[in-house]
Amino acid sequence: MMYEMKEDYYTGIEFIDQEHAKLFAICNEAYELLMNEFIPDKYDYILSVVQELKDYTKYHFQHEEEYMISVGYKRLLSQKVDHTEFIDKLDDFDTSSLDEDQKDSLLELLQFLNDWLVGHIYKKDKLIAE
Repeated sequence: MMYEMKEDYYTGIEFIDQEHAKLFAICNEAYELLMNEFIPDKYDYILSVVQELKDYTKYHFQHEEEYMISVGYKRLLSQKVDHTEFIDKLDDFDTSSLDEDQKDSLLELLQFLNDWLVGHIYKKDKLIAE
């Protein structure tokens, strides 16, 4: 398993931790798709996972930002900028390159998700609880 909600990633804010765990689960779906040798053409599956990720991320970011507002969190703006960048990156996910090389496209997406999720949760979201 590539994506795991490790102890280090917990913020101590229960709903945020649950939503992060769900994001990791969606990433795992993408990873399992990459490893699945029984599906020769993964195009529709990849689009479906990317869409699920977009939908859930938008829901989670909104939820997280509402919470930050409610506690008067001082770094809200920088969080919003990060969130917007993440969604833009997902929106820009190049479906045309999928036809050429599904494996590379998926790998690139997974690498981005891993770097962003781990980096953002670890460096930014943990600060919300402090």
